[in-house]
Amino acid sequence: MVTGRFRAFAVAACIGMLLVLLAGALVTNTESGRGCGDDWPLCNGKFIPAYTFESMLEYSHRVVSGLEGLLVLGVTIATYRMYRKDRSRYKEPHYYASAALLFTIVQALMGAAAVMWPQSPPVLAIHFGISLVAFAATMLLVIWTYRAKHGNDTKMFAVAPSIMPRALWTAIYCYVVIYLGAFIRHTDSAGGCEGWPLCNGQVVPELEGATGAVFIHRVAALLLAIAVVGLYVHIKKVSPREAGLANAARWVVILIVAQVLSGALLTETVGDESIFIFTSLLHNLIIVALFSLLIDIVIRSWRFREGRAKA
Repeated sequence: MVTGRFRAFAVAACIGMLLVLLAGALVTNTESGRGCGDDWPLCNGKFIPAYTFESMLEYSHRVVSGLEGLLVLGVTIATYRMYRKDRSRYKEPHYYASAALLFTIVQALMGAAAVMWPQSPPVLAIHFGISLVAFAATMLLVIWTYRAKHGNDTKMFAVAPSIMPRALWTAIYCYVVIYLGAFIRHTDSAGGCEGWPLCNGQVVPELEGATGAVFIHRVAALLLAIAVVGLYVHIKKVSPREAGLANAARWVVILIVAQVLSGALLTETVGDESIFIFTSLLHNLIIVALFSLLIDIVIRSWRFREGRAKA
């Protein structure tokens, strides 16, 4: 049984994690990561820092992250207390809540390390990836609460076993593309390609420096879009409608199209910092939702394959 209070708790944790993720991206985009100097958890040696844009933005990110950590801890405790007596039936919420708590802790530790010991762009890009997984875990918990509300959390459907590995590899590849995008942000390479879809007016530009990084990311994103469409076609062909996988895959297709278009918008606004901040946040918002839905498809296709085997 899922109470309305528990569902609201899970939704609050999911929204809070999204705010943490977007706040972190905002700190990166405004180059405010050093706004509190080398101090953590204090800011420039103070509990309440002196006002500067960079220090307040960085400190606000820390405050939001701390509050979200308490929310996730509360959700994890509530999940254990509500479902510990029937863990065999309620495995999913335990997994999701535990994963959210684990990656929230890892995310906080990486954030502290980045402040006290300046990290290289490849390491900083991993920080976003950890935040992404933490958000996905909270979103999966929310999705589960709504399925459980309608009694759809224990139903099994006979679906083709070929869906799960294809969805898994698509999700892994999606994570790689997201990492490339985070790497571009942390190396200030977003302006490496002028124009869209061509890069500097060329189909294949010189693959050097920022231009090479952005072009590789564009090609990788195009291949991801092709993989997502292929996954949707495959699921629609071999999965029963009642399983709901085709509907989830359809949303992933919609989101990947929106992501490609938001990438084009990023290119057009990269020269205007006041607008680029918001287009960058939109780009992040779409991809975290897309990745989370992909993981949901992976998990459900694995469960349904298991149910098919039992049947």
